[in-house]
Amino acid sequence: MVGNTVGLIALALGWRRSIWTWPAQFLSGVILVGAYASAHLTGGVGKQLLVIGVALWGWRLWTNGKQQAQDGSIAVRFATWKERGVLLGGTAVGTLAVGALFAAVPDLSWNPWPDAYIFVGTLAAMVAQARGLVEFWFAWLLVDVVGVPLAFSSGLAFSGLVYVIYLALVLWGMRDWWLRSRSVSSQDSQPSQPVMEGAPA
Repeated sequence: MVGNTVGLIALALGWRRSIWTWPAQFLSGVILVGAYASAHLTGGVGKQLLVIGVALWGWRLWTNGKQQAQDGSIAVRFATWKERGVLLGGTAVGTLAVGALFAAVPDLSWNPWPDAYIFVGTLAAMVAQARGLVEFWFAWLLVDVVGVPLAFSSGLAFSGLVYVIYLALVLWGMRDWWLRSRSVSSQDSQPSQPVMEGAPA
């Protein structure tokens, strides 16, 4: 409950483009590693270690200012077609590889293919978030489409509820980042006004 709740807070901070989203995701991963380890779920531990690694990478990107807009906030934009292709291709290949691993080693997951889809989709969403891509929210939406019914059908009511709240945050966050990306694009497309000779700059 604590790990998933912190993860929910991390998503809300991501919506607000706060750099604290990454420490929150890191903390959520650490808590869930402890939870899975205590339950002897090695597959869950491995997945959360990868999530922690991506969270540290995203934290580093945002801390170094590589994703900052001129006003000091995190710059957001739509991905190029090449970036979308890489994300989709990487997600597809990753899901096939992880799903095959989960199927070959049943101890890693009790529901291999949906679990692989959710896991790889989460990593793809975090990578897109780190790069300030609006597609980050679409990736989360696709994860929720499978995550919500899977959690409830597996008897994990609390996780299912968390995914439902995730869905609401995803829709709000998607709208906010979408509008912000359009605002930035329109500002960039405005031609600069020439300065009249002798007029104050």
